[in-house]
Amino acid sequence: MTSDRTPRPPHDGSGSRDEEDEGPISSRLRHPFSTRARQRIFRAELPTEPMPLVDSLRRTPYRDPRRMSMDEEQEVHDSLDLAVRVGELMLRCGAGTRDVESSVAAVAAASGIERLEIDITNQSLLVQCVRESGRPITVLRVVRSSSKDLARLVAVHEFVERLVAGGFDRAQAKKELRLIRRAPRFWPRWTVSVAYGVLAAAVATLLGAGLPAIVAALVSSVLVDRVGIILSRHDLPAFYVSAAGGAIATVFVWGAFALGTTGAYTMTTQDFAYSVAGGIVVLLPGRAMASAVEDAVTGYPVTGAGRLFGVGLTSAGIIVGVAAGLSLTLRVDHGLDLGLVSPTKLSFGEHEAGLWIRLLAGGIGAAASAVSMRTRRRLVLPTAAMGAGGLLVADLLHATGGIGSMTALGLACAAMGFVGRLVALRMGAPALVLVIPAISPLLPGLRIFRGMYELVSGSVVGHGEALATTGVTTLLGASATALAIVTGLVFGDVVAAPFDRRIVRRRRARRR
Repeated sequence: MTSDRTPRPPHDGSGSRDEEDEGPISSRLRHPFSTRARQRIFRAELPTEPMPLVDSLRRTPYRDPRRMSMDEEQEVHDSLDLAVRVGELMLRCGAGTRDVESSVAAVAAASGIERLEIDITNQSLLVQCVRESGRPITVLRVVRSSSKDLARLVAVHEFVERLVAGGFDRAQAKKELRLIRRAPRFWPRWTVSVAYGVLAAAVATLLGAGLPAIVAALVSSVLVDRVGIILSRHDLPAFYVSAAGGAIATVFVWGAFALGTTGAYTMTTQDFAYSVAGGIVVLLPGRAMASAVEDAVTGYPVTGAGRLFGVGLTSAGIIVGVAAGLSLTLRVDHGLDLGLVSPTKLSFGEHEAGLWIRLLAGGIGAAASAVSMRTRRRLVLPTAAMGAGGLLVADLLHATGGIGSMTALGLACAAMGFVGRLVALRMGAPALVLVIPAISPLLPGLRIFRGMYELVSGSVVGHGEALATTGVTTLLGASATALAIVTGLVFGDVVAAPFDRRIVRRRRARRR
């Protein structure tokens, strides 16, 4: 057997054999930055390549899907159509762009498609794949309306879970998705109106309002919802519906306050503020706000900007309505000398309710918010527990830990996002189904009302410039509070992604 080793040259006597043998090694030791080392340190990055669908799902609940076989051209069209219809339904139910993209990618990957381009721009969904022949196949869907329907969102999540687990074929999947689209909504419409009222009453209770103010918040929110239904039937844009709701909530609560001055019951100026704040929280677009910030943070700037603009218009409508209602009521109040106009008589002290009352109110408010968004009945109690737990963490961090209120609120929401993802996936639901209703009692309704009061009442009492400056600062603080809440939720959800692998495997094993 011959050897392919190169024969060693004879020793010429110019140096010791040991020095000659150790020459290359000692040379590398003397010169650590050799050619090979420099190549490793200054190695250039590889060109960016499109990410395969399976790799794009590694941090989602749909990782490692079981793939179907794909032999015919028609199967490609059917798979794309199924994936796009799933994304369209999720956009209509208010899901974030990241969740929509991962669901579309999961359905396509499970159907046998290897490469897919997905483009989501606010209300449109464009999907394209290229066949082996090089011919592209493109499908476009446009979503022109949206609704609060968390139960249907849970059904879509379960559908995608079962599909990636290999639970059914294309024909069965198409039939199942059609049933989900045509299924009736959870909860009758009147329960949604009552839930809005209970949410407003819970927020007023959480702030420390008395019983008359709590009842006024409940009745005004139910009235605002019914009026909003009537206005929406006449195709009035959301901006004007929100403005009408803000004005009605303010004027109605002021009427209850004015009636209380006759001696029928006791309702302080502070109760007036708390009651209106509860009505503002009901009108705030919490779900859209969370989706917009999540899109902007997670790398979907165009969709995030579009949604943020919509949230800004809705919030501006609320502010305009509250300002109009305050402008009217404060002038009437000034003429009747009821004492509501003076800035020294209207206090905005926060957190005056006891801890246990706050926790109870937070839990009830979160549950009511879940019902108003039409979640499934089995998810109402976990949502209530999530809302009460978030309030408890925020209060403990602020009171015991000595952390600022806004920072404590952001950290509490981060904990809610972390726990909410794990609990929701264990229950077979996406994370936003639990966390979005749970943060409703935390939204800055009182700060918004306080800012509008300072802006409007200044022109009535004659100190417009000073109070207007304070009002603008207060409204900016309300925006910062809402941003802290939503960014905390998104951060907690992102951090929890690596820890849900075991939960996903267990659920997938049960579905097989």
